[in-house]
Amino acid sequence: MSNAELKLDQYSLVTAKLIKQHGPASEGVADADELRDATARLALALNLAHQAFVRQQPAAVIVERLAGRLHELRGTTSPAVWQQLIPLAQQHRVAEYLMQDPFTRWSCEKPRGYSGDAGLLDIYYKHPAAAEEVASSTALGREIYAYTSEAASSVAGRERRDILAKTVDETADRVENAEILAIACGHLREAELSEALARGRLKRWVGLDQDPTSVGIVTRDLAGTAVSAVDGSVKGILRRAYDLGTFDLVYASGLYDYLPRAIGIRLLQRAMELVKPGGEFLFANFSDEITTDGYMETFMDWPLILRSADDMWDIINAAVDRNLVDAEVYYGTNRNIVYGKIRKHAS
Repeated sequence: MSNAELKLDQYSLVTAKLIKQHGPASEGVADADELRDATARLALALNLAHQAFVRQQPAAVIVERLAGRLHELRGTTSPAVWQQLIPLAQQHRVAEYLMQDPFTRWSCEKPRGYSGDAGLLDIYYKHPAAAEEVASSTALGREIYAYTSEAASSVAGRERRDILAKTVDETADRVENAEILAIACGHLREAELSEALARGRLKRWVGLDQDPTSVGIVTRDLAGTAVSAVDGSVKGILRRAYDLGTFDLVYASGLYDYLPRAIGIRLLQRAMELVKPGGEFLFANFSDEITTDGYMETFMDWPLILRSADDMWDIINAAVDRNLVDAEVYYGTNRNIVYGKIRKHAS
C-alpha cells in the first residue's frame, strides 16, 4: 500500500515525523559538548558492530551488544542530543547488515506508511503470513532475525497477544453471548487463539482499524465467525462517528504506544462510554523498562511513547471517577509491557 492510500488521522503518532510534529514540545537545544561526546560514543558502538559483522562473528552477539550500547546511550544523553544521534546511526554503514533482518527492514521501510503496522507484528509473532518475508531474507538476515524476534520486547508482544485472547475467553465465561470491541485491531491475530470464538460463544467481536489493508485481511481470514471488521480511527471514536453500540469488553492493545497523554485520556473516557455496566476496558503500553528502545528508534525507525505503571495510573485517574470503577495496573511477565484494566461497576 502506498502512503497516499492511507490517510492517518494524526491522533495516534505512528511515525517519527508525527511524533515530532504533534508530540511533546521542543526537546530543547543540544549542548555542543554533550553532542560531541555522545557522537563519539555512538561512532564507537557502531564501528565495533560493523567490524564484528566483517569478521563474521555471531549475529546475535553483535546485535545484542549494539542494542545494549544504544540503550545506554539513549538513557544517558539528553533528548535533544539523542534526536541528533538517530540519523547518524541510520546513515552508518553497519545498517547494510542490520537491514538484512526482515524485522528491522520492514520497520524501517514502513510498507504501509507508518510504524508498528500489522504486517510488522506478524513478523515478530512468527505468524505463517510472514513466513515468505523471513524466508526470502539472506542467511545473515535470518540469523539476525533469530535474535530480534526473541528479544524481550518481541517476547512481550507475543505474550500480549496471548493475554488478549485469554481476556476475551474470560469475558465469554463471565457473560453469555459476549460482545467485544478491539480498537486499532490490526490483523486481530489474537482471534486465532480464542477458544470462545472457535466454539461460537461470542455474539460479536468488532475489530476497528484505520488501515484498510488490515480491515480487509480480518474480513477475509475470519469470515464466517462472529468477527466483523470496521474502518475507523481514534479521531472517529472521539467524535462518536460510529454507531457501535456497547460491549462487555473493549480493548486497545498497541494503540497507546502512539498516543500522547491528553489523547490517551480522552480515548479512555470515550471507551468507557462503550463499555456495558460490569464490562471492562483493557489497554496496554510498552513500558519504560524495555532495553531495545535505542535500537528501535535508530535502525528500526520505530519510536514509541513508553510508559511506567505510574503513567498508566495517571491516565486512568485523569479519565475516570474511581468511585464508579475498579482498576488495576500490572506488568507482563518480563515487564516490557504494562497493562491497565478498568471494570465498570454493574450498577
